Amino acid sequence: MSKLAGVLKQHKKIFAPFITAGDPDLETTKKLILAMEEAGATLVELGIPFSDPMAEGPVIQEADLRALSAGCTTDKVFDMIREVRKETDIPLVFLTYANPIFHYGTDRFYARCAEVGVDGTIVPDVPYEEREELEAACEKYGVDRITMIAPTSEDRIQEIARDAKGYVYIVSSLGVTGVRSEITTDIGTIYRKIREVTDTPAAVGFGISTPKQAAEMARLSDGAIVGSAIVRIVAEYGRDSVTPVKEYVKRMVDAVNHCGE
Repeated sequence: MSKLAGVLKQHKKIFAPFITAGDPDLETTKKLILAMEEAGATLVELGIPFSDPMAEGPVIQEADLRALSAGCTTDKVFDMIREVRKETDIPLVFLTYANPIFHYGTDRFYARCAEVGVDGTIVPDVPYEEREELEAACEKYGVDRITMIAPTSEDRIQEIARDAKGYVYIVSSLGVTGVRSEITTDIGTIYRKIREVTDTPAAVGFGISTPKQAAEMARLSDGAIVGSAIVRIVAEYGRDSVTPVKEYVKRMVDAVNHCGE
């Protein structure tokens, strides 16, 4: 079991908030990480701004553009992580794409992840069958490659889950990220299939925005992952978003932790 999975298994349920690094600026990103930890977040997912984030809906696309327009770069994100690591050990996971990693240099990218304290990466546009190059760098530097399992994975669910590291990201819905009024995927069946082949924690993301939805997904799995709803708060309040985000995350953490009641 990886270090990240070990930390997550200490928690009855996982709540993983996502924000885009550098939106509205990296100093605010640092404050948001610390505030979300104080609110009870189990880990934090950070999006590295990218001009063509194929898995993201308009809310996160716009956040990427704001961050890039403000001058955010991958190197600056690494520097921010180095600073925030002086104040917290909360697990941090990058969500990024193949292009930024290859452009940066795969080996160099994962070496820096290990150097500054990034625990894992999610790379939605690298299919399971093409994972070898990233997998080698992840193993070399001790950074978990977080597996995504979608409703369309079907017969491949157990194959993909079997060698999962850190945690499994169960994609709740087809399409791109964004708030959804209803999640109709049979999460329970997917989770049971995953559990037959691995004890790595598995949490549900894509479309979750309300405490009720978060509690329902956590009841069916090991927790909930929320991005667009938080990024919308950041978009609305900008540098003043730390308190409203903290309050939102606390409500969601409470819902996840009491999902069985």
